[in-house]
Amino acid sequence: MTALSTPRPLVGMVLAVPLLVAGIAFPHAGSAATASPPPATADQVGTYANPVSRNVVDTFPDPTMIRGKDGAWYAYGTTNPIFNSKGEAGEHILPMLRSTDMVSWQYAGDAIAAGATPTWWPAGTRPWAPDIRYVDGTYHLTYSLSGGGVALLTSDHPTGPWTDHGLLVPASNSGCPTGSIDQAMFTDSDGTHYLYWGSYDTICVSAMTPDATALTGPVTQVAQGRRAEGGYVVKRDGHYYLFFSDAGCCDGAFSGYTVKVGRADDPRGPFVNQEGQSLMDRRSKGGIVAAANGNGFVGPGHNAIQTDLSGQDWLVYHAIPAEDPDFPPVSGGGGRLAALSKRPLMIDRLDWIGGWPVLRAGAGPSSGAQSAPVTQSAAGSNFNNGLPPEWVTAGAGAGEWTVTQVPDAQGVLSQAGSPTQPSLFVQAAPVSDDRRIEGDLRLPEAGVTGSVGLVISDRGPQNRVVAWLDRGRRALVVTVTDRGNVTETSAPLPASFDLSSWHTVSAELRGTSLTVDVSADRLRDPQAVVRTSLPDTPAPGRIGAASLNAPGQADNISAAPLYQPVTERVADPVLGGLKPAYSDEFDATGRPESSDPSWGWVRGTSAAASESGGALTWSTQSADLHNANNTASVLLRDAPEGDFAVETKLDFTGTNPAQQAGIVLYENDDRYLKLVHSVLPINRIPGAVTHQTEFGKEGERPTTTPPMPVFNGPMFGGPPAGTTWLRLAYHYDAAHQEHDVRMASSTDGTHWVWGGTWSLPMRGKLRIGLVSMGGAGAVASFDYVRTYGLVSR
Repeated sequence: MTALSTPRPLVGMVLAVPLLVAGIAFPHAGSAATASPPPATADQVGTYANPVSRNVVDTFPDPTMIRGKDGAWYAYGTTNPIFNSKGEAGEHILPMLRSTDMVSWQYAGDAIAAGATPTWWPAGTRPWAPDIRYVDGTYHLTYSLSGGGVALLTSDHPTGPWTDHGLLVPASNSGCPTGSIDQAMFTDSDGTHYLYWGSYDTICVSAMTPDATALTGPVTQVAQGRRAEGGYVVKRDGHYYLFFSDAGCCDGAFSGYTVKVGRADDPRGPFVNQEGQSLMDRRSKGGIVAAANGNGFVGPGHNAIQTDLSGQDWLVYHAIPAEDPDFPPVSGGGGRLAALSKRPLMIDRLDWIGGWPVLRAGAGPSSGAQSAPVTQSAAGSNFNNGLPPEWVTAGAGAGEWTVTQVPDAQGVLSQAGSPTQPSLFVQAAPVSDDRRIEGDLRLPEAGVTGSVGLVISDRGPQNRVVAWLDRGRRALVVTVTDRGNVTETSAPLPASFDLSSWHTVSAELRGTSLTVDVSADRLRDPQAVVRTSLPDTPAPGRIGAASLNAPGQADNISAAPLYQPVTERVADPVLGGLKPAYSDEFDATGRPESSDPSWGWVRGTSAAASESGGALTWSTQSADLHNANNTASVLLRDAPEGDFAVETKLDFTGTNPAQQAGIVLYENDDRYLKLVHSVLPINRIPGAVTHQTEFGKEGERPTTTPPMPVFNGPMFGGPPAGTTWLRLAYHYDAAHQEHDVRMASSTDGTHWVWGGTWSLPMRGKLRIGLVSMGGAGAVASFDYVRTYGLVSR
């Protein structure tokens, strides 16, 4: 193993200014808290606007993020030309950013310096898609090699220097049938570490060794789909959620990247989405978390998750600005990189509605001012500036509390001695109401007994709530003292749990319900969870740290107003009345243009399409409508003025790759938006195919060097079936002079999966059309084409 040097950020800055606001405890008279200062009110949350990496770096693809033990947030991205606009010609290898608020970022160096690349790398390697975790006091930074394979770096500091551990996953023969890239770690509640990886088109998982430096045991396939990659797992309320992205990540304004999710009761699956569809089903998937929405960002994807101090989850991802999507050719990877897209760092609120995650209640990526994450504690301290003067000792135990400087966490609150009664160090001002309180805890000295605790509420020895990491019992123990009566609730810690390394204890109090968990790195991987109820409505109490029977250490103690969960999704588009002049029930016989002259053809002579029995039957053509191959027939009719939605019910028998049928909004052969049931191959699995609801965009791509006169990109929606309902909702965006079209599909005509939006600069009007193409041998049957007004979109 070798050490890889990297610049380190300044470590003496103040990360948060303690502000006094409201918090929690019990409302009984006669407690010791009556002499405490009254609680103050919280400052209002600030705002941010995407991308949050604007004016810092030009791009930051495949981002991942962690809160370091120094209290700052750190982000890591794929190798890219992050300073191209400043005149740099080359790329930075796994660049790092640092922030104290998840919004304002500073460049913090590269994980691997340009002149210090490992000698074992294949020539031309470009490291991709880092993932960051904290395991037993060490930061684990995994990354992918562009030619395949997953490698590991470790450090005791979030920006290095890093130690190279070589490959975790080989480029080939890894046990996963497709690409060995796009990895992410996960630690289960029993302490088992897992690694998820895979790309184009299968995602796999394997357990890891206890030190998380190698794989062990079988490899299990957990998801499959066209271009599926970027797997990332969190655990919430007993379920394991596998986030992944599909379609194209990196094609400028034609990037159809979409974040989707499934959940399971086991980290190895089986994972199913909210429609009940297995993620191993060889069809495109619903369960859409984030998709383009026509607001200027395309291709949102390759996500991680962070949680702010209020308990609100945030999706960390990249997206492409449609107005400035592409770099000029840049140097890198041993040569020149052409058509490289800009993918800056984005964050947005992640809501959990009905047990499923969705970005901003379904509104998708944000643009413009948004409420920022809560990253400044309303009460508490990171102790980087020494012992806070507003903190006081409490409890019966003896022992002096001091601030110790340690390399990874800077200032740390430390208790001297081994008090036989709880020794507390608390902030004098109480906090109240629904709050989230957290702190990093550890027992640095060896031993078989001893506890370190997070004081959730202290109003004196008769009224106190403390969450303890108890070494002797190997448990997370929550003690509730109410008027001198003590109750305990506990959950066992994993056998591998190392109390000498930092763990974050978080407590969320909503009303009288208290939930406490402990995790290694705040990445939604709780090692133990305790749920209990308080006997009365909480009243103001003090927060802090506690130690018992051993010297304890604490850091980054905070209290913040508990987030208010969003419980309803934004409404899907609502259709208005039917527009008969732009619709057809196909209830005649013969050619469609004969019974309804509103229909016309592009290259229609060879189209085997005819009406009978209330449907238009059309055999797929050995022809296509893709880039320069414009040989397929298109059946067309005019679209109405204003916003509208067009829908068809399609029976389709395709079995061979490229066969497809569906609806199209068509300007010409090189400018259109189509929604089809298509059959596509699965990469690296000979003969295997997947059925997709494919939403394609074709048009000019003028932002490449040289400009591309025509380019095509896919986006994938919910699953198709033998019978699939397809729908396109059209809106003209006058402010940006572009067509905005959103897709939806259904397998029963009642329940719709609404997907993403493509935007196409307006040059001419779009017409409503049908296609059946991609290879002979299949049959498409269209039950109807119906066009509606659009009430809302």
